[in-house]
Amino acid sequence: MNFYTLKWQDGTVLMMDQRKLPTQEIYNTYTRIEEVAEAIKTMVVRGAPAIGVAGAFGMALAAQNSQAGSLETFRQEMDQAADLLISQRPTAVNLPWAVRRVQNLLNQNNSLEVLKENILSEALNIFEEDVAMCEAMGKHGAQLIEEGKTYLTHCNAGALATAGQGTALSVFYEAAKEGKKFSVIASETRPFLQGARLTAWELEKNGIDVTLITDNMVAHLMKLGKIHGVVTGSDRIAANGDVANKIGTYGAALLAKAHKIPFYVVAPYSTVDFETPNGEAIPIEERPREEVIQFFGTASAPESIRVLNPAFDVTPAELIKAIVTERGIVHAPYKINLAQQLK
Repeated sequence: MNFYTLKWQDGTVLMMDQRKLPTQEIYNTYTRIEEVAEAIKTMVVRGAPAIGVAGAFGMALAAQNSQAGSLETFRQEMDQAADLLISQRPTAVNLPWAVRRVQNLLNQNNSLEVLKENILSEALNIFEEDVAMCEAMGKHGAQLIEEGKTYLTHCNAGALATAGQGTALSVFYEAAKEGKKFSVIASETRPFLQGARLTAWELEKNGIDVTLITDNMVAHLMKLGKIHGVVTGSDRIAANGDVANKIGTYGAALLAKAHKIPFYVVAPYSTVDFETPNGEAIPIEERPREEVIQFFGTASAPESIRVLNPAFDVTPAELIKAIVTERGIVHAPYKINLAQQLK
């Protein structure tokens, strides 16, 4: 990769400000948990795996900055820190997963100093594991990429969404390493334009043959036979295989089904939420209306208009050809086979 999304450096968290892309590559430095929480909420950092790592780093900052004089007070502070971080983005399961994983260390019967060291160590472990998982997902998923074919991807599930080389986009990076020739179509992903601003920028920067389209061109291109498969990421996978991803993914899956095109989902196994039985139980984040009525600060609709802005939709399991995790490729029935991967 020719850039990094986030990292821990000298007691601070560094993050690329993805709101500035593609025109500026700016890295922000964060020293307080409140700053990390705000960065997650305002999408300085986004993508389920990346915000999970950011949450873990936020917990490490909270521990590092704590002035608590007792274990009891420290645990109370860290519990409050966990609640603050988790509340910023409700749909992606990686955020609570990573934060709770760090929070579980509070049950250790260690000194304050050792506990703080262990919390930082666990956050760094989550970072390193994400890097390794991305590569593993890419290698498994590369098997699905066929020579000479063109694949649609929606939103951004690349290095900008993870600590490593991405989830869905990792498949393309690994296929390219294997020498396969293929092309990618990135849909712009209204209203925040993650496909246009991030995916198109990232793939081009890393030498992948990519073409940008608007979201409403997908059906037309599928009908013309110019799209041969769809590869997306996911922010939460229910136990039955229903998948929550960026708004517009469900529509692309329906179109793929209608045109007999395979639809693949690539996500780390931590994205599978066995406590969520199906897609109907996945909370859908509603984002600010300004994202719809403004085009990055420029008015694009009447100020007084009523707005809906759900950030995600749910694709039913029956529309998904395969789910790829770092543990391998899973086919239906997902309720059985995802659980089998856990074993």
